[in-house]
Amino acid sequence: MALLPLALAAILSLLCIPFVCASPPNCTSTSTLDISISPSSSSHTRTLCDIIQSCAATLFACSWAAIHPNIPGMDEGRMSIFFRRLSIMVLALIAPELMVTWATMQFLSALETANTFKEWTVTHCFFAWMGGFMLYFNGKPRAPLTPEELEDFVDEDSVEMPVIMEAELEALSKSDAFSKGIAILQLAWFVLQLVARYIQNLPTTLLEIDTLAVVALACISYGLWWKKPKDVRRPYPVHWKKHYTSPPAKLTLTYERENPEFSLNGWHHYLMLVIYPLRSLMGTRVTISPLAVGECRIPSLGGYDDRDPHDRNHVITLFVGCFSAFISGGVHCFGWYYLFQGHTEQTLWRATSLVTASASLPLLLIFGWVILLDVKKDSWVVRWSVATIGFIYIATRVTVIVLIVLSLQSLPAGTYDVVTWTTFVPHV
Repeated sequence: MALLPLALAAILSLLCIPFVCASPPNCTSTSTLDISISPSSSSHTRTLCDIIQSCAATLFACSWAAIHPNIPGMDEGRMSIFFRRLSIMVLALIAPELMVTWATMQFLSALETANTFKEWTVTHCFFAWMGGFMLYFNGKPRAPLTPEELEDFVDEDSVEMPVIMEAELEALSKSDAFSKGIAILQLAWFVLQLVARYIQNLPTTLLEIDTLAVVALACISYGLWWKKPKDVRRPYPVHWKKHYTSPPAKLTLTYERENPEFSLNGWHHYLMLVIYPLRSLMGTRVTISPLAVGECRIPSLGGYDDRDPHDRNHVITLFVGCFSAFISGGVHCFGWYYLFQGHTEQTLWRATSLVTASASLPLLLIFGWVILLDVKKDSWVVRWSVATIGFIYIATRVTVIVLIVLSLQSLPAGTYDVVTWTTFVPHV
């Protein structure tokens, strides 16, 4: 989190490069690439600013509007909530495949809970897993309850079963079908204009190709999160009925136990702290930090059932994540014959596309080995494998971003041309 401002500053600095280094109008470029003629005042052309603005609006719809975060802490400030949301947005831009696995694991956990609580809808189950039911004792919040803990306490007659209608949960959500529809229309418009450019044999930029990959995966996440309440700020109180007795002294709720990695007693704990966002987003394990325990909330990257890493939900999530990576790499392969400024850039783009599409195969083999052979999920082989693959993936994404920024300095002929009919369609 501390490195987030520096990362944002670096990204903004990189985005300034195309405007500084791009060839000015009516100038002859000495690059090996035949750059496009500068856009004129015709309504049938677009500018570099138009391209970046369209991609930025689409990426915002994917990474900000589509993400459904868990419920924050009881006493958290707006800035803390904002920066946590911003951090998740950056993760969504860097690794959109992991957003799909995260959403898949939450969706499957909600479906499984709906089979247990027959009177609940999927929205209720999402709400429960995102920290929606807070246990109160003597008027003070203690910790969020998992659906299993809530069921046990209800069976013991320690608490009353919460009675809340789905309409009430939808009212707590800061998003409705209309706002979601607006975001989907923005995504659909972006895809439609790329299809139109392909039909008209007009080139697209690498930025648009990368945005298309994010859009494809965001649509999957959006569909999985459709029934999940969005931006709920306060949990529903569940009061302890037995006022004359306190909860058992040995009773420790799930979200009161921080993970031992935060004790930092060994080198492997430092390694786990580095890769824990990847593990949490992949659905292998929810990492509970001391900060989350102190703020009486569930982990920001949690919100699902991780008790059995060998169950059906984890297997499905593993295959969905691998399929998502294949989709992302396949979309990036659309730039296979893009007119790069040099052969090195072309080779790097092709290599990163193939790595993105195939990086999921080692993960599939590793976790398949863990699941099928019942290997200890925190073995050093798994730790180092996830850390290595995560490093390769991050390096690949950084390379893609650098190549995209460099490509904006000089674009192929026809890039600034637009399909005529798209100028009459209102859009962002």
